[in-house]
Amino acid sequence: MKKVGLYFGTFNPFHIGHLIIANHLAEHTEMDEVWLVITPQSPFKKKKNLLENHHRLELVYRGTEDYDKLKPCDVEFNLPQPSYTSKTLAELKDSHPDLDFSLIMGEDNLVNFHKWKNFQNILDNHEIYICPRHTKSDVPEQFLNHPKIHLTTTPQMEISSTLIRKMIKSDKNIRPLLQHKVWEYIDEMNFYK
Repeated sequence: MKKVGLYFGTFNPFHIGHLIIANHLAEHTEMDEVWLVITPQSPFKKKKNLLENHHRLELVYRGTEDYDKLKPCDVEFNLPQPSYTSKTLAELKDSHPDLDFSLIMGEDNLVNFHKWKNFQNILDNHEIYICPRHTKSDVPEQFLNHPKIHLTTTPQMEISSTLIRKMIKSDKNIRPLLQHKVWEYIDEMNFYK
């Protein structure tokens, strides 16, 4: 059964840090593919600097189209809001029963994983791959050495979408931080100015 890792994010914008992490996981774990799941804009909380869903999907598409093992995923665009990871996993399993889905998250998210809706169901049915963070977190005892939780050697990136948006607004050169096709789309559409 093909193993697919799910990497969730707003990807506002999708940058080389995201690309490096996703590619590293696709190349250095038993995952066959990594799907980048674009988190939709909440209809209840409009953020003025969050690009519309279809634009962020386009950024991820352009940023991953040269990588066979990386795919954009818009499954949450059609799910009720707020979208819970457990519901997304159930939806994907229903529509792709032939695939084995794993969850990808930062070490910081593991700290509060026990507060997630249906976290035990997620843990019972899915592998979880943890990306290390520069700042160490107090991971609950129940998740340490858990057979379904795997700490990865993913490179730690100090690049953030927030920083990139601020740099664009300040008219700084951000081209080294974005995959070329992503930069072209942001420039062409005049985003984040």
